Amino acid sequence: MTQPLLIEIGVEELPAVPLLKILGDIESSWAKILEANRLLCDFEFSYTPRRLVLWHPEFPRKQPDTVEELFGPPVQIAFKDGEPTRAAESFAQKCGVPLSEIGRGEKGGKEVLYYKKSIPGEASVDLLNEMVNTWVNSMRFGKMMRWGSNQEEFIRPVRWILALFGLEIAPIELFGVKSANTTRVHRQVSFEPIEVDSPKAYFETLEKGGVDLFADHRRERVLQGFEAIEKEYGVEVGRDDELLDEIVAITEYPTPLIGRFDEAFLKLPPEVIMTSMKEHQRYFPVFKNGILHNGFVVVSNAKTDDFSQVIAGNERVLKPRLADAMFFYENDLRNGLNPEGLKNIVFMDGLGTVYDKSVRESVITTILAEVYDERLESETGKDLGEIKALAERAAMLAKADLLSEMVYEFTELQGIMGYYYAKALGEEDLVAIAIRDQYQPSGEESELPENLFAALLAIAYKFDNLMALFSVGKIPTGSRDPFALRRAAAGIIRIVTHFDIPFNITETIDYFKKEYAPFDTEALEKFFDERFYKALDANPSIITAVLESGERDINEIVKKVEALKNVTESDEFKEIFTTFKRVANISKDIDLNADLNVNPSLFEKEDEKRLYDAFMKVVEREYPDYETRLDALFSLKPELDLFFDNVMVNAEEEKLRTNRRNLVGSIYKAFKTVADIKEITV
Repeated sequence: MTQPLLIEIGVEELPAVPLLKILGDIESSWAKILEANRLLCDFEFSYTPRRLVLWHPEFPRKQPDTVEELFGPPVQIAFKDGEPTRAAESFAQKCGVPLSEIGRGEKGGKEVLYYKKSIPGEASVDLLNEMVNTWVNSMRFGKMMRWGSNQEEFIRPVRWILALFGLEIAPIELFGVKSANTTRVHRQVSFEPIEVDSPKAYFETLEKGGVDLFADHRRERVLQGFEAIEKEYGVEVGRDDELLDEIVAITEYPTPLIGRFDEAFLKLPPEVIMTSMKEHQRYFPVFKNGILHNGFVVVSNAKTDDFSQVIAGNERVLKPRLADAMFFYENDLRNGLNPEGLKNIVFMDGLGTVYDKSVRESVITTILAEVYDERLESETGKDLGEIKALAERAAMLAKADLLSEMVYEFTELQGIMGYYYAKALGEEDLVAIAIRDQYQPSGEESELPENLFAALLAIAYKFDNLMALFSVGKIPTGSRDPFALRRAAAGIIRIVTHFDIPFNITETIDYFKKEYAPFDTEALEKFFDERFYKALDANPSIITAVLESGERDINEIVKKVEALKNVTESDEFKEIFTTFKRVANISKDIDLNADLNVNPSLFEKEDEKRLYDAFMKVVEREYPDYETRLDALFSLKPELDLFFDNVMVNAEEEKLRTNRRNLVGSIYKAFKTVADIKEITV
């Protein structure tokens, strides 16, 4: 038997970000509580800024009855000379019945005392209070608060509880608040509690009272409002999923409205305007023909027919925000970009100041410019001397915007503001773009630097972070990575492969280690290797095979992994690979660093000669890429099969045995220039 269960916990306005962070946990926690109480059923969790709601269309009236089987002592111990022993009496007492009702069963091959007990399920209404309290206490929002005389903590004060089990009030108490059959609607409709006599009446009351209970409905309402504004005003509203989630979480009756600001503020960099609107006011930017427009969209939570005062109020609030930004911008331009002030900012204990970091990045950037000189000269139209001078200039100016008032106000604009200041102050475009892109990519899906010159500084920033922090023992452990070093290594991998440039991990670390305190450089190399398993979409054994080949160039590692992945994904590869596993097994005791001389004059069998000739044709050919080379090596399967079928590799005569093993070892060694095939599992 079931009946509807509706629980609404009414609170003061919930902060959006903490709520959104644990939204999935809130729902899964209730499901676990239902399961633990043997009351698992379908339910829907909904929320608005003023309520957390659980709706169960069909909730069990009681737990299902259960049967408990109890096994006692062996019969031979329970009875002596036909009389019950203390062990038998204790078991009957444990079961709560006379000894005469105890039966016999079998356990572990022995006859034992046995009792089956039926346990009736408890009424659900008697369990709900503890279940709801457990659920609420499981919500860990981070920063919690106490109110009144309560010693318990929650994210915001609980003001009411509605709990309807069928048409009856389920007794629940939280933080001293007892359940009732009243709810609250939108404040502009009524401040008074409204009584509801059924779940149906509850949903109808909220709908009439200006509360859209369902987050997906509110989201759709906002998006439809955007579309209406775009159609009416001929503009595009900038979508921002993160901001939209917040808006959905802080509104009960969202209505998008368009407002305007003074065109004079468009002199500011677009990112400044958009960041100010988002961070301070939760506004969405507006574009016209792809260019930032002097408009914004605010999502109102008001329930009214006249929004003119809402729009005017938001326009009035935005103006001083943008005026402050304009003041910061103009003041920063007057002060210019000067890295000298960075000497007063400590980067980290043991690593000097941010100015010292800039110097290290300057060294790395200019050396990389020498490594990639031909391509840089081709792409920039400048000679190496000019490129190195600009690279040094970019590195030394890169962190100067940390001293600006704008970045002090909006830390997320570091780099971006440096770009605008550099442009306004007449720096070369190459320098400005490099400053802007130095932190890219900042995540798996984020943008990469615009050009190779900018990529040098982005690599230098990340590489210095890795070298410097490893040198002072700030190495990530477990899931902890407070300095985002895993992201730095992954970023270097992305940049190197995107721009198709060489970057030997071992050689680069070895070359620059003199700039840092001595540390275990092998640990940093291993750290880089671990990143390939996260960064590349491939069977881990394929990545291991490539790394075990001894390849240390990031770009070549990625190319080899991709090639091997493509080859191993073919339908016939499993059948083919059996032969080459045998090649690897035979070669495991062969010194591949030795000169594996193969003397054709020692061949006794035609299959030896056939394999040798086919192999020589493969290794003497030039290949456009690793995949073609691997295909050619794997094409030796027919010759290898005949060789293994008809030739005794471990011949009794030493010269023959060595010659044959060298032939097999040479094939394995040819594979190992791409990957160590013994590591592959398919």
